[in-house]
Amino acid sequence: MEILELLRKNVKESNIYIDENMSKHTTFKTGGKADIFIKIDNIDSLKYILKLSKENNIPIFVFGNGSNILVTDQGIRGITCKLDIKKFDVREEGNDIFVTCGSGEKNALIAQRLLEREIEGFEFASGIPGTIGGAVKMNAGAFGKEIKDIVYKTVCMDYDGNLHELDLKGHKFEYRKSIFDSNKYIILETTFKLKKGNKDEIERRINEFAKMRKEKQPYDKPSAGSTFKRGENFITAKLIDECGLKGKQIGGAKVSEKHAGFIVNDGNATSQDILDLIEYVKKEVYRQTGEKIELEIEVIGEQ
Repeated sequence: MEILELLRKNVKESNIYIDENMSKHTTFKTGGKADIFIKIDNIDSLKYILKLSKENNIPIFVFGNGSNILVTDQGIRGITCKLDIKKFDVREEGNDIFVTCGSGEKNALIAQRLLEREIEGFEFASGIPGTIGGAVKMNAGAFGKEIKDIVYKTVCMDYDGNLHELDLKGHKFEYRKSIFDSNKYIILETTFKLKKGNKDEIERRINEFAKMRKEKQPYDKPSAGSTFKRGENFITAKLIDECGLKGKQIGGAKVSEKHAGFIVNDGNATSQDILDLIEYVKKEVYRQTGEKIELEIEVIGEQ
């Protein structure tokens, strides 16, 4: 209660929730409760919460849209922060266009804003679920392109509340990885280097990518996107399919029959159902092929 009182003095009370059900905030639609849940819409609030958590030795977890995480049924202890920092700024410099986006902006919305301004280069990310912050953190990609191909710089905050500006090299991008995986920094805003394009052509690409996603991926059921990473010398979804695991179900969790790389919530799944199915798939693929497959999603909370 003492911590809550301190929070209410420095953070909008309407942004603070107690025992918040995380199933409301993850695309899997599962997960237990967060002890204290706070929507962060400005940098000062974030800085204060980080200071408070450090001084009182309170665990803190910061996330974006919840589209690449699985929160356990036991929930999250301490303070959980949902980044909702909004910003959209466009600056032209010669043939280059620099677009700065708040980490809480949705990828789909940014794609539409860029379409309206006839700016190209972001189309591949138009259908990536989640926010700019999440896409940068995991170096999200689709259709042969990755976020690292368009990032110019990122402004972030360390857990002591200090601001940092990272250039492209400073992001340490790898396949579905970046420096932000170390939980050393929290992404506040990212600037992308794009260029002027033809509106009809940009719209055509966005629509083409959306059609391909709809045809190949199970967007009719809750999931966290692709559950497993691509292998170094194999396509994970193809391996899972070849092992006869499409349609495999544990509780309410199911390996999608449309795309074997997706585990979906087939109705009233618990996070434990999903975890159990993940382990089953990993063990079965290893038993049949000798290949170890790795998670692309992040498991958060008590286990």
